[in-house]
Amino acid sequence: MTKQSTLLALFACWLAWFYLSPAAADSVGDFYGGRTVTLIVSTSTAGGYDTLARAIARHIGKHIAGHPTVIVRNMPGAGGLTATNYLYAVAERDGSVIGLIQNNPPFEPLFGTPEARFDPRQFNWLGTPSVETAMVLVGKTVPVFSLDDLRARETIMGASGANSTPAFFARLFNATLGTKMKVIAGYPGQNDALVAMERGELDGYPSVFYSALSSTRPTWLADGTARAVVQYGPAKLPQLNGVPFVPDLVSGADKLLLDAAIAPLSIGRPLLTPPGVPAARVAALRQALAETFADPDFLAEGDKIGLSLNDPRSGEELLRVIERAYALPPDIVDRLRKLNRVQ
Repeated sequence: MTKQSTLLALFACWLAWFYLSPAAADSVGDFYGGRTVTLIVSTSTAGGYDTLARAIARHIGKHIAGHPTVIVRNMPGAGGLTATNYLYAVAERDGSVIGLIQNNPPFEPLFGTPEARFDPRQFNWLGTPSVETAMVLVGKTVPVFSLDDLRARETIMGASGANSTPAFFARLFNATLGTKMKVIAGYPGQNDALVAMERGELDGYPSVFYSALSSTRPTWLADGTARAVVQYGPAKLPQLNGVPFVPDLVSGADKLLLDAAIAPLSIGRPLLTPPGVPAARVAALRQALAETFADPDFLAEGDKIGLSLNDPRSGEELLRVIERAYALPPDIVDRLRKLNRVQ
């Protein structure tokens, strides 16, 4: 071992000792004792992200030294970019603010979205309770029962904006699967679009997470209020047995494109802190979140309200997914960017 590598190893040991030492724990407890922590969620109220945020807020405080009170603040807009920009540039960098964001914003700079004014690799990623599988969902009165029907009939789909994630997936599937989804923008959040489906104002929604639907509309699939036409994500869901899995339906360049497009689903429902938060507090929040995801009370509540807490991932794992995406071949990135933006 060289002298330099020996010094690096000793420094790493010192860092580990420092952040796990009683002094560091006392420092974290002193900071959080009597404090209110704000959990910013990047969606409107009553949807799947909001439901998860409020469940986390009820349990995480007891796992943080000092036992702070945790409150939820909704900051919807621009498909999650409003909150993500705020967390990057405006929010306090002392560990008193946590973010729960949609999984698309970390990849928006890669896709060339000018409104994404942040570098996702600079956030402190804390973890996620699960990865996501999404569906193209249609209402019960819509005569679309299969992928072939989605290819043959124009369907009216809702989205928050023309360049939002649901709109992007509609364009992606139109380009790779030959579907005929037409996006109507202007719905503030997914819950608003689902209400519009109930009224018959929309045929469907092109990007509904199974976890979000099971927590906010748990009977919809079982009683036929809505149908999943296709599913997509890092893995098939057994609960959607028989629903075609999009990654199985494409090949070649289209498969590479699709694999890159569904990378956000591999980071699930990610939590983070702004850049610059002291490392000891980041470590404490990561540990508290991991303990929350294993907390029997939290899991029981999640099961009761259908949160699909199926596959926790650490902050380090989320960062690796993000870094891999930013190393994609330029031709794939170029195609993604063209699909991602409507001029």
